[in-house]
Amino acid sequence: MRNAEAPQPPSQRTRPWTNREYCEFMDITPGAAAQQRYKGTGPKFIRVGSRIYYDPADVFAYLDANKLQRTDDRPGAA
Repeated sequence: MRNAEAPQPPSQRTRPWTNREYCEFMDITPGAAAQQRYKGTGPKFIRVGSRIYYDPADVFAYLDANKLQRTDDRPGAA
């Protein structure tokens, strides 16, 4: 038997955020979010056709990975 986690049923998953919801949460412009996606510097995202979505768990994981203790710390070096 494998130890891999089974995907959660839809009723237990959180609804993905739209690009607008992500931008409002992060207090950034849609253009800044587009640059993050282009440069690969933001959280993971989902593209469905021309629409962009963000899994809130991925956004919070991105924020956790970029926590700093001091101003001269590098993200992810903790």
